[in-house]
Amino acid sequence: QAQLAESGGGLVQAGGSLTLTCAVSGRTLGSLIMGWFRQAAGNEREFVASINRSGVNTQYADSVKGRFTISRDNAKNTVYLQMNRLKPEDSAVYYCAAEDGYRMGWRALDYGYWGQGTQVTVSS
Repeated sequence: QAQLAESGGGLVQAGGSLTLTCAVSGRTLGSLIMGWFRQAAGNEREFVASINRSGVNTQYADSVKGRFTISRDNAKNTVYLQMNRLKPEDSAVYYCAAEDGYRMGWRALDYGYWGQGTQVTVSS
């Protein structure tokens, strides 16, 4: 079983930056596909980004491409989401997700391990 813990959320002005961190325990990070999702109030959970086991391959939702960067440090068992040029529509609870295997999924059901989430609020 993998345990995931997000941190780094907060309140930021539009155009600003935040870095989210996901600390993984209970499993070796290098054995997991990792992803970030977000869920705004009243909306379904949506895909943000994913990264393969080695960190070489990444995928992004069109809405964040060019602004967000997902990365991982397997030695530190930590995954990051660098968010730049934030917009009010980026406001949501952000969740870290993990899955065994090699397929980088974009659906929430593709991931079996989830953190509790961290709130990101972007003011206009």
